[in-house]
Amino acid sequence: MRYEIKAVLAGQGMILLELDADSEEDARLQVAARGGMVLNIRRSFSGWMPKPRLRFPLAHFSQELLSLLVAGLSLVESIETLADKEQDAGARKIIDGLLARLYEGVTFSRALEYFPQAFPPLYVATARASERTGDLPEALTRFISYQTQMDLARKKLIGASIYPVLLLVIGLLVAVFLLVFVVPKFSAIYEDVGTDLPWLSQLLIQWGHFVHERGWQLAGIVAAMLGLMLYGITRPLFRTWAMQQLWRIPAVGERMRVYQLARFYRTLGMLLRGGIPVVKALEMVNGLLQPHFRPRVQAAATLIREGKTISGAMETEGLTTAVGSRMLRVGERTGLMGEMMERIGNFHDEEIARWVEWITKLIEPLLMALIGGVIGGIIILMYMPIFQLAGSVG
Repeated sequence: MRYEIKAVLAGQGMILLELDADSEEDARLQVAARGGMVLNIRRSFSGWMPKPRLRFPLAHFSQELLSLLVAGLSLVESIETLADKEQDAGARKIIDGLLARLYEGVTFSRALEYFPQAFPPLYVATARASERTGDLPEALTRFISYQTQMDLARKKLIGASIYPVLLLVIGLLVAVFLLVFVVPKFSAIYEDVGTDLPWLSQLLIQWGHFVHERGWQLAGIVAAMLGLMLYGITRPLFRTWAMQQLWRIPAVGERMRVYQLARFYRTLGMLLRGGIPVVKALEMVNGLLQPHFRPRVQAAATLIREGKTISGAMETEGLTTAVGSRMLRVGERTGLMGEMMERIGNFHDEEIARWVEWITKLIEPLLMALIGGVIGGIIILMYMPIFQLAGSVG
């Protein structure tokens, strides 16, 4: 969802922001993470639907910027080059605005903050950390690697779900076609057969009569139900409720927890390698997690601030697994905590990939058997009177 926010940011005064957030509370947390205070906030709509989110090609922009910097161009020259070659009007407007801020003499990270719809807080923090070391290309390399790995994990999940969803949709469409168009024609043929039919066949014939007589009413009810479902999916409260129900399923909930931890540690490791303190990094990562995870992350940050070890704080708040705890302790001994957290993220990603592959292989034959049984049952019930009639004639 899109929110229009009037806020006060340190060093910038009062500004107007447009943010994408799951809820009003999430939008306030995003502003607070940037050290700001919200004065006014309201949802922005286009009709009854939220405004479409701007798709700024952040990964492509970062890759091209890195190539230009490595080639020896200065930061301003690189941004000028990217602005000249950009064809998309929306993306070029953002790059021109970024260039204008650099002309004013502000730092790169501060210039990025003016465009939160294109540059997330993690990107801004990476740029700000690089300003301390003077190595922006290295920071961009870390972010590109992080983004590539995150996209790869997301594509694996989406790719694994395409075939089962497609199979389910096609099966439902075939079943609906039989029930709405084929069964009514058969019911008209069987009107004079009588009641000496199997109970399920009689029920199917009655359904055919109902569709024939009140088809438009049925279509209106189905359209209204689909509209309500579509409206509910766009509501954050419904999505939160659906996510909570998934978390309550033991097998699925545990895997979702591991997926969240993989994203958590991968992002945290990238920030730590960029030189950001662990407490500040935890505050920044907090907004990427599911709402019920966030209090645990805040509590872990408080424990670390009070002097507890990172591994101890994570174990206390349930933000790690058995393998993750051991790897965190190794990272504390070696001093390579950022690299170790990225390895934890990679380990959990591989675990999720294996589970998704296994569950996909299990679901596909089950779906085929279920859909085949439903469609085959409908066809058998439609032809059962013909079989009985042939038997009586014989």
